[in-house]
Amino acid sequence: MSKMYNVAILGATGAVGQQMIDTLDRLEFPISELKLLSSSRSAGKKIMFKGQELTVEEAKPESFEGVDLALFSAGGSISKELAPEAVERGATVVDNTSAFRMDKDIPLVVPEVNADALKEHNGIIANPNCSTIQMVAAMEPVRKAFGLKRVIVSTYQAVSGAGNAAVDEMYEQSQQIMNDEPINPQILPVGGDKKHYQIAFNAVPQIDKFQDNGYTFEEMKMINETKKIMSDDSIQVAATCVRLPVETGHSESVYVEVEKDGLDVAGFKKLMEEAPGVTLQDDPSNQIYPLATDAKGKDDVFVGRIRQDLDHPKGFHFWVVADNLLKGAALNSVQIAQSLVEQNLLKK
Repeated sequence: MSKMYNVAILGATGAVGQQMIDTLDRLEFPISELKLLSSSRSAGKKIMFKGQELTVEEAKPESFEGVDLALFSAGGSISKELAPEAVERGATVVDNTSAFRMDKDIPLVVPEVNADALKEHNGIIANPNCSTIQMVAAMEPVRKAFGLKRVIVSTYQAVSGAGNAAVDEMYEQSQQIMNDEPINPQILPVGGDKKHYQIAFNAVPQIDKFQDNGYTFEEMKMINETKKIMSDDSIQVAATCVRLPVETGHSESVYVEVEKDGLDVAGFKKLMEEAPGVTLQDDPSNQIYPLATDAKGKDDVFVGRIRQDLDHPKGFHFWVVADNLLKGAALNSVQIAQSLVEQNLLKK
């Protein structure tokens, strides 16, 4: 009989937490007992799992007694407070916040790219930023075959990446605009920032707060995380991150320059066809390319619009789309857990 594990989800009532519950069920992760945790505000809610009604509990250090695997998605400050407590009690933590991503002693993992990094974990594994995950999953086959010199990415990110309240605000604003009513933005681009702008029928070139260098924190996440995941600080990375009024599904326009000669569009497409977790959708003559609406609810990263740069023989452009709540968050976390089990790295 295969091992069964006691699993906890912290942030179980949030958008990503709910996807984690569904993904654990759908992928039949070997669970002996599932514990759902949240803030005191959401404690007491009932959630169904495998036909059983579970009650959400308030997260406390002692909540992790007897837990083998803890999936965290409840905010960075909470992760910093409770992840060490969970590890101290014997749990392995997969954290979906930015709290530990750039910690040199904590692996940052996309299983299709760097599953071997899990061997270095000391109880905490960081799940990368959603926009980074889909990009590196698509770029890794190219990097392995031809090397990567430069990456320039512009993202077109869904509102669900900012949480359920932001999605509700988008729909409310849309209705208010259609009814010619005044709107009063409260959340986007950043809830805690000085100004807020409408997202309905708009494009907002700010995700997270601006840093002193003019880049936003989201953009710096993509830059730094890409280098860490690919274990190569020499890769030149630049990012511009934009929020669009799309509910679910991040889209990205990516430009890469490879190091070696010999890559053409046909070869690029072949690499995508053979890449794990990637689906190629690229037939311009029939207007076939990845769309956020098609990627919603699907596990794969979708790649299309592959073109060779007109001026640089080693430059290529492509379009990549993925469900930001699945591959960009919940699914990647569960895939990390599956890889821990496969490599016998999850304590029991």
